[in-house]
This record gives sequence, structure tokens and C-alpha cells, in this order.
Amino acid sequence: MTATEPVFSVRDLWKVFGPKAERIPGNKEYAALSAEELRARTGCTAAVRDVSFDVRKGEVFVVMGLSGSGKSTLVRCLTRLIEPTSGQLAMDGEDVIAMDKTRLRELRRHRAAMVFQHFGLLPHRSVLDNVAYGLEIQGMSRPERRAKAADIVTKVGLEGLEDRRPGQLSGGQQQRVGLARALAVDPQVLLFDEPFSALDPLIRRDMQEEVIRLHREEGRTMVFITHDLNEALRLGDRIALMRDGGIVQLGTPEEIVANPADDYVRDFVRDVPREQVISVRRAMRPARDGEGESGVALKPDTLVSDAIEAVARSGAYCRVVDNGRTLGVVGYEELLAVVAGLDDETEPKEVAAV
Repeated sequence: MTATEPVFSVRDLWKVFGPKAERIPGNKEYAALSAEELRARTGCTAAVRDVSFDVRKGEVFVVMGLSGSGKSTLVRCLTRLIEPTSGQLAMDGEDVIAMDKTRLRELRRHRAAMVFQHFGLLPHRSVLDNVAYGLEIQGMSRPERRAKAADIVTKVGLEGLEDRRPGQLSGGQQQRVGLARALAVDPQVLLFDEPFSALDPLIRRDMQEEVIRLHREEGRTMVFITHDLNEALRLGDRIALMRDGGIVQLGTPEEIVANPADDYVRDFVRDVPREQVISVRRAMRPARDGEGESGVALKPDTLVSDAIEAVARSGAYCRVVDNGRTLGVVGYEELLAVVAGLDDETEPKEVAAV
């Protein structure tokens, strides 16, 4: 795979359930129907409808939507746990649709590991042996796989619990075992299918922190499925928001909150604290005489919430500086406009550097 080649490349992907499902993709008449109309006319459900996207190496790509939007079906199509009805699907440039059983088994065992909502732990096995299970399937010797599993157990914060059975663990600890089991096979991509939705809020936040930490330390590519907008905004480098099987909007958290594609997305993000997602690059104005030469310096990706504190402490405007050049300035007026939703810029401002 080249530096620019995506890990996953998906083009015009459909998954249709129902009689003669193959007649639906490519049919312009059917494509124009709503989900309800399509079911009434054909008896079919388009769980994934004409979806295209790339997953870049090293990013956390989040797919989110309400129940029934098609997100879990989509992530299962990536490794053909569910067979797509039509479309193109490649991993590292290799055609996944064309893979035979042997090649597909290799992809699932070595290249892409899934972490599910339901942990699927083996109740009669210890934590260590549950973590080592995938390595056992690969044929690794018992001493070698247990040694590797022990390292992963420590990495996910389960040190000292190696000999416990799943029934002796909390829900959060069980999910850590599931995460460790996926990590143990050293996959190129981790696929998460709503893994934390059954956990209590505090435990869920801890597990989100664990994913953020692991990604920061390893830079591993992740595809994360969730119905929780806050979770998506917290974890995702980019977010694909789904509705009725299709992608309504794909972009960074900031792009989606600052520039929703339609009323559906706008309603989705309505209660998001904008200052915690939008950066000063979108809020800044051009520097006036002398303003670009002094004052507290902020990076362009500084969140407005952090800039508010900086402005409050300084008692004046702050400069937005990139590589030693002042791009613009922000003060109370610009920052409060973001908080109030009065900023109507559709793109980050491009201001001549001072």
C-alpha cells in the first residue's frame, strides 16, 4: 500500500435484503424511492444504499446514525461477514469482493479484527486465555501466545486479572478483554461495532479514553460504529453520518457541526456545544493595525472553548499563529458568535498572514 492509498476503499456499495435483491442497485426508479416506498413496492430493504468512502491509514473513521440507519450492516460488509449485494470494496488495493474463502479468512484473522458490543468471551477460560484465543486459532504455540497475551493485558489496564474468568469481571473489564483479544492478533485495522453502548456512562467514558490512548500510542487505523453523537465527535477524525442506508454527510467533527449538510444533520447537532468542536480558524478575523505583532498566540486548531479562557486571562484579543505567522485574531465578539451559532462561515477563514 502506498502512503496515499486508502486502507479501505468503498464505491457504490449496496446491501439489499429481500426477494431478488440484485434488481435494486442501479435501478434509477428504485433508487429514488424512500425506504418505506421501496419496501412497499419490492418487499426489499436497502440496509446500505449506494455508499462510497475511503478510510485513510491511521485515522479513526466513525460511522454513526440512529438505529436502523445501516451502520452495523456497513461495517460487517467491510470484511464480508455480510455479503454486499453490489459495489466495489478494496483493502490496501486488493479486491475484497473477489477474495476466495482462504484469502477472506486470512483478512479476518490477521488484517482486520472486530470488537463487538456483546463481548463473546469464553466463560470457562481465563482472561489471559481469552485474549490469546485469536493467536491460538492462528496456530501459535501456547507459551508464545500466552506471553504475547500478557503484554496486551497490561496494555489495556488488566494487569493482575489474568487468571480471572469473565464472570468475575465488571462490564468495563470484560470489554477491555474483548479489546485486548482484538489487539493480540496485531491487526492493521480495528473495527468497532457499538462496543460501549451497553456500558454505564462513566465506564463508557473510560473505554473511550482507552481507545484514544491506544490510537495516540499506536496510530492504528480504526473504524468505529456508534449511535452516540458525543462519542463520534470525541473519537472521530472524520465522521460519516448515515440515514436510511445512505451517507448524509461525511466530514470532520468541526465540518459537520459548523456546516451541517441539511436539516436532518442540523437537528442532529443542534445541542452540541459548538465551542468544544469548532476551532479558532473558523472564528478569527483579519488583524488590524498592530494586532498581528503582539498578544497571546494560539494554534489554528485551538478549540473556541480554550480560546475563551485565553482571551479572558489576557483581557484582550489573541493571535492565531501558524509556523510563526499571524493568520488572524480572535476576541470576545468572534468567540461568542461561535457559541451563539451566529457564525455563518461555511469554510475556515483564509486570512492573509501577517
